[in-house]
Amino acid sequence: MDNQELEGLKKWFTEYCRSFYSEDPADQRNIVLKEEHTANVCSNMDEIAGSLGLSPEDRALAAAVALFHDVGRFPQYQRYRTFRDSISTNHAALGAKVLIGNNVLKASSDRDRNIVVRSVALHNVFSLPERLDEETRLFTRMVRDADKLDIWSIFIDYYAAPEEERAGAAALGLPDTPAYSPNVLASLLARKWWTSLCSPR
Repeated sequence: MDNQELEGLKKWFTEYCRSFYSEDPADQRNIVLKEEHTANVCSNMDEIAGSLGLSPEDRALAAAVALFHDVGRFPQYQRYRTFRDSISTNHAALGAKVLIGNNVLKASSDRDRNIVVRSVALHNVFSLPERLDEETRLFTRMVRDADKLDIWSIFIDYYAAPEEERAGAAALGLPDTPAYSPNVLASLLARKWWTSLCSPR
């Protein structure tokens, strides 16, 4: 993928986001949250791609994966008013459908198109399929890391902000209480977080 193609994809994404803008302040906050999250994930992805010494073409491809990783969040929120996949729809699978249905990657090579669509579809799974080809595995692992790096900031900013300024869908229905979840503590003590982080993705 070259930079000219990437710029065209960025333009499409910007226009796509704007099509979901709302005059309702609460809805608008949630849409802008995901638009800003995407920008942050793109920045994280660029740093990761640079650290791995990828070619300019693959860095542009990595940027496209990051750009579209949450493209399904916009119709998800419009339809269900939530970002909780468990009570609505799988936003990653929906994102892949958005890309295919709108023929967004029509100018891309078959290789690039497949990597972007599959990486978007798989970026939220608990573990990656064992038989996933190595190229797709690389780009999917990259975007999973770039995504999670920003999600921590989203939650920190959410709970630090006054309630009236929060993007309500960001909390995923979790209560804002000072207590710790026994299940989370048990997982930490059992070092399950470490197993998850170190397992192949």
